[in-house]
Amino acid sequence: MTAAAARPRVPCPPVAADLVIASTAGVAGVAMAANWWSRVATGDRARRLELWSKPLATVAIGTLGLLVAGDDVSATALVAAAVGFVLCLGGDVALMPVVDRFVLGLASFLAGHLAFVVMFVLLGLDRWWLGLVALVLAVGVATLLGRPIVAGAHRQDPGLVRPVQAYLTIISSMAVVGWATGRPAAIAGSALFVASDSVLGWRQFVAERRWMSLVVMVTYHGALIGLALSLAG
Repeated sequence: MTAAAARPRVPCPPVAADLVIASTAGVAGVAMAANWWSRVATGDRARRLELWSKPLATVAIGTLGLLVAGDDVSATALVAAAVGFVLCLGGDVALMPVVDRFVLGLASFLAGHLAFVVMFVLLGLDRWWLGLVALVLAVGVATLLGRPIVAGAHRQDPGLVRPVQAYLTIISSMAVVGWATGRPAAIAGSALFVASDSVLGWRQFVAERRWMSLVVMVTYHGALIGLALSLAG
């Protein structure tokens, strides 16, 4: 049985389907722009803006990925993708200043990366040599940025060292497997996720700069878009 046969599709007029996809992309764009503005603005208005824009962007991008999924994408891969985006949403909420549960957010994103690893495996690892390239790059990132981040976590709270190390290992694995799919969107998305979390970790445990908050979200949203579009045919 083919993947397409295993995942029955509900007939939808092409114009209606395109309208739904375009509307979802529009919602994602507005939510992302609003969230980026909340990163550079100050005061209560910026905080209120983040409360709805941050989760809405993740929901819209995740929905977009499911809408554009190709016929060759199995139902199991779609479930893994949906789980990954839901866990990212949980991490988004946990890391909001009004919630401020860093370890919970870390755990949620870690589980989300595991779901994306499953998704990538189900999509097919057709370019294993690209995975080796990603592995070399991941080792370089871990050496240059990972060590200072882990050292900073130890200074802040020794109990954070193991969770941070586990997170760095899992996100690096997600990037390696994503590159091994050979899908440009998966390569871009996984790389941007590593970039986003590297800046986030540096800001959290090493040194904070004003520009980091915006860069974290721009690269994060780029990562989510890449992961979503990796499902496209």
